[in-house]
Amino acid sequence: MWMFDWAGWAIEALAVGFIIVIGLAALAIVIMFVIDRSQREDAIRRNYPVIGRFRHIFTELGEFFRQYFFAMDREELPFNRAQRDWVKRATDGKDNTVAFGSTRNISVVGTPIFVNAAFPPLDNQFSASEPMMIGPGTRHPFVAQSFFNLSGMSYGAISRPAVTALSRGSKEANIWMNTGEGGLSPYHLQGGADLVFQIGTAKYGVRDREGRLDDNKLRAVAAHDQVRMFEIKLAQGAKPGKGGILPGAKITSEIATIRGIDEGQDSISPNRHIEIGNYDELLDFISHVREVTGKPVGIKTVMGSDKPFRELFELILVRGEESAPDFITIDGGEGGTGASPLPLMDLVGLSIREALPELANLLREYGLKQRIRLVASGKLMVPGDVAWALAAGADFVTSARGFMFSLGCIQAMKCNKNTCPTGITTHDPRFQKGLVPEEKYKKVALYAKNIVKEVELIAHSVGVPEPRQLRREHVRIMQDTGKTVPMDQLYPAAQGATRSVG
Repeated sequence: MWMFDWAGWAIEALAVGFIIVIGLAALAIVIMFVIDRSQREDAIRRNYPVIGRFRHIFTELGEFFRQYFFAMDREELPFNRAQRDWVKRATDGKDNTVAFGSTRNISVVGTPIFVNAAFPPLDNQFSASEPMMIGPGTRHPFVAQSFFNLSGMSYGAISRPAVTALSRGSKEANIWMNTGEGGLSPYHLQGGADLVFQIGTAKYGVRDREGRLDDNKLRAVAAHDQVRMFEIKLAQGAKPGKGGILPGAKITSEIATIRGIDEGQDSISPNRHIEIGNYDELLDFISHVREVTGKPVGIKTVMGSDKPFRELFELILVRGEESAPDFITIDGGEGGTGASPLPLMDLVGLSIREALPELANLLREYGLKQRIRLVASGKLMVPGDVAWALAAGADFVTSARGFMFSLGCIQAMKCNKNTCPTGITTHDPRFQKGLVPEEKYKKVALYAKNIVKEVELIAHSVGVPEPRQLRREHVRIMQDTGKTVPMDQLYPAAQGATRSVG
């Protein structure tokens, strides 16, 4: 009886298939060889056809391998694994204690060391953080409940589910949420949080067709009870002297409507407010926004030197303290953003470590420390950094990237490409589906609450009952000699008002 040789047929089929695969692979290599040899843009591929392509592949994968396999816990930039792990444990509500010993190299120059008290208050003598009023002279002053709050991230720069989760989480943690310069979206309002509306140089959300401030739109924004303050953005740390950059791929029809711009086209904000060319015009603009809205108005800027701030404060003394901004948000040159020219991100603007104590001193020197609240921003996302900022003179600290990590950011560095794998900075529904606001808002709230809890822990350790009572004498800064120096020696605090009108 004839029998079909199934085994032999299978072997022959596999052999034929293997030959076809090898043939196709060889053909592909030949095609790539011809393409690489004939193209004129890439010298490596032209001189080393086919194998030269691996350089690009390995360059792209290098960031991945450094992050997960080669960089030590404290080495990676802009945020290292130890910082990200702290946020991860905080957002998961897990025990944030560690065993055996610290992995931090405290001999690194600039490291802050807090001075523990010989006899700290007993646990039952320790009080929680206290609220603070901003803009007491306005029609609608704002009593901020927390010293730690959410910095500006626009709807457009970040996604709908990200804004929704941040809004709900901010409400849960009783902190304020800054809208960023992209206008007020329904998702900012959805969670019920206190909001700071940021007016960027393009006036998104409150602009007319020519890009100037529209008072009717400004009143409409101020009519929302949740909008508690207005922040006029002059500059941010990642790109001083350059306006916001939102690629057209991230401008949907909804975002275009909210901002008052055209869909699908790159949106480049002016490098400064066209109405503001000097400090007189700045104070006039602040006064106008405050009069129209009835709410506290502040500015966000970056320090390059003390001279511009001296000019501003001298003018305030001449015009009267009521002309002053209700708060100043000082951003460090190390601040982050979704898209910025590299020279500006790397080289322009003082670090928050230098700018904050300098500005706090100037406010005291001109007798304005009680009039103008000082908000610090710029890579301040773990308890030690926040406690340092309060000791240096800040009344409040805001963070953006810390909250991005609480949402699940993996530092993929794709914020400007609409391909964020965690759904935070993309408008691609395929990636957005990974970010579930109903779950993530809890992590946002836990992150904020644990920051406050552990800053209070540091304050307790140095012997003060409330974090804003931290002072520079409570911090020592490591020097290149291997010894620490008290921060109040490096940055002696100004002793009250030394300037007066006339």
